[in-house]
Amino acid sequence: MILENYYFNYSLINATNKPVILFLHGFMGNIDEFDEAIKLLADEFSYLTLDLPGHGKTEVLGGDEYYSMPNTAQAIINLLDKLKIPKCFLVGYSMGGRLALYLVLHFPERFFKVILESASPGLATETERLERIKRDTQIARKLARITNKVAFVDFLSNWYNQAIFSYIKNHPQYDQMVENRSQNNPQELDKSLRFMGTGCQPNLWTKLAQNTIPMFLLAGEYDEKFVDINTEMAKLCKLTQLRIVARAGHNIHFENTLAFVKIMREFLNYTNPL
Repeated sequence: MILENYYFNYSLINATNKPVILFLHGFMGNIDEFDEAIKLLADEFSYLTLDLPGHGKTEVLGGDEYYSMPNTAQAIINLLDKLKIPKCFLVGYSMGGRLALYLVLHFPERFFKVILESASPGLATETERLERIKRDTQIARKLARITNKVAFVDFLSNWYNQAIFSYIKNHPQYDQMVENRSQNNPQELDKSLRFMGTGCQPNLWTKLAQNTIPMFLLAGEYDEKFVDINTEMAKLCKLTQLRIVARAGHNIHFENTLAFVKIMREFLNYTNPL
């Protein structure tokens, strides 16, 4: 669908009289990120999935500023308007979780409930933000220099060597996940990281207390960094529950899909979304 400054690649699976869940994937993910969870949920909900700017088949038609979080969030609201979805559930993972938190804090009237998986409100201090921007810029430059799939797969292999993903390589579908990630355009990922990375996103820590939407925070038991971040978020944010998910690291919906789906069913409680 073409919107102002964007062409969005999306999929809307409608189940009769069932509320929509909008899924937002993580960095280097795509429209297929939550397929396994959606298969298990079957026709219990309707589902809206999409490629975020810089990913998959979505195209940014305007300048680089349209990769940013505020502009991407507004574009998603515009997409919901075009699809005549006045209100929905929201699930976001990692980068998509940061974007989901921005959406809920700025457009609360559009969402029933939100699940944030391995997400954060950004960085609280200017020093932290500048350091992260410096690090992300170095990674973005590596992406920008990739010219073939072999080099991109090598980059992905190194990416998943990070401690935050230390358990994901043992997953039986790991190779397939890397193959899916390799379908992205490295030059587009470069722009996503430079304009919507953690360092350059708006600091949402100070806005957490303003939250008015029921929120479920998920962190994997092996992901100590995000366990700590989400514990702090839960202290500051009203209407918030925190669940530490067993047998999972950063990518909970991939590493422990059954637990992820069980939590979704329990929390979203679609028979009484309000």
